[in-house]
Amino acid sequence: MEINYEKDNLERIPMEHYLELYRGMNPVAAAVRCGLPYDEERRVFTLRMMGTEYEVAWPEFTAVPMETGKKYYPLRDMGKAQILVMRYLLEGSAAPTTGKFLTYRELPWCEVYYKQFSGRCLSRLAYGFGFKLDAFRAVMELVGGKSLNYGDAGYEFELINGLYMRFALWAGDEEFPPSSQILFSDNFPVAFHGEDMTVCGDVSIGTIKALSDTREHKSNPDL
Repeated sequence: MEINYEKDNLERIPMEHYLELYRGMNPVAAAVRCGLPYDEERRVFTLRMMGTEYEVAWPEFTAVPMETGKKYYPLRDMGKAQILVMRYLLEGSAAPTTGKFLTYRELPWCEVYYKQFSGRCLSRLAYGFGFKLDAFRAVMELVGGKSLNYGDAGYEFELINGLYMRFALWAGDEEFPPSSQILFSDNFPVAFHGEDMTVCGDVSIGTIKALSDTREHKSNPDL
C-alpha cells in the first residue's frame, strides 16, 4: 500500500523520518511494550483505531482494515494517523486506565501546547458539529462511541487499544457560539508525549468529519 500524504505534502519529511525508524525497530519488543498482538510469521500487528481493527505490517508500514463497511479508514487514508501509530509503536507503552479522564491542560507538558490544541481541536470540533448534533451523534455511533450524559451531546470512544477519549458539545444558537470539551483517559501520558495529544485530537476529529462527509454525500449524491 502506498503511504498517503496530505495534499500539500507537509507530512512528507516527518513521514519519511518515522518510516525509517519504524523499519529499524524490534517489532516483538514493540508489541510487548504496547500490549498488541504480533504475528511473527506474517509480520503484522493487530490494532484497533476508532472502532475498526487493522492489520499493520512491518517493516514496510501498511494498514489494512479488517472490514469493508466504511468509505473512510483513518489508518489507511490519513498520514497523521499513520505517523501517530508509528510513534506509539516506537516510543509508547500500554497501561491500564483507572477510569479517570483528564482535560488537555491536566496532561503533562500540555499547557505549553494549549493554544494549538484549542484552535486545531476544540474550535474545530465545536464549529464542525456544534450546529449539527444529529450528525455528530450518528458518526460517533459509527466509530463505536458510547453516549454520555455530558453536554448537549457527549460520547466516549477508543482512539487506539485501551486509550479512550471523550467529546462533548454544547450547541450554538443565535445568541451563543457552540463550544466543546475533549477529555483523555489517564493512561495517555505513558502512550504519547505532550505534543502528540493535539495530533490525537486532530486525527479523531478528522476521522469523524470525513465519515460524516461520506454519509452526507451518500444521502445527497448530487452534492
